[in-house]
Amino acid sequence: MTNDYQWWLATIGRTVIWARLHVLEAGTAEVLDSDGNTLAYDSEDSARAALMDAEFVSLDGLDDEDALARGFAPGELTPPRGDDADTLRGQMIQKLPPRH
Repeated sequence: MTNDYQWWLATIGRTVIWARLHVLEAGTAEVLDSDGNTLAYDSEDSARAALMDAEFVSLDGLDDEDALARGFAPGELTPPRGDDADTLRGQMIQKLPPRH
């Protein structure tokens, strides 16, 4: 398995909900959701569309202005880390510290 993963996020207040998009060699895609479920899609485009419909944005495409609009500072986020879904499951929903 390669580490060609794309991290996506949605925010609710100071809570960040992560999803991980993985495009497979066959051109299909999988999304690891915040519950630790792996959802299969027939293409990267359909996976991206599903994420955007659920109001997720790509971490790679997030600029400073977008981050501030979502309520956090650029660089404040660190995607979950781990080699498998079990390790990642507990990190897929993160509470950011309160702003002062």
